[in-house]
Amino acid sequence: MSKSMLDHTKSVLKKVSFNADLFSKELEKAFKVLLPYELEELKAWLLKFIQEKPELQHCIIKIKN
Repeated sequence: MSKSMLDHTKSVLKKVSFNADLFSKELEKAFKVLLPYELEELKAWLLKFIQEKPELQHCIIKIKN
């Protein structure tokens, strides 16, 4: 079975989480390509993921819009 776009997005976001600018750019891409139900799941995942990474806290604004 192929990897879903949501799983791919999570993987990419994890890999670029060392850089807030890259993380934001990848997050913007995800919001353009994911389906509505995938976006809801991504938002929930992001809230948990960002809790452990204070440098990415400003990205939370993007997901609340």
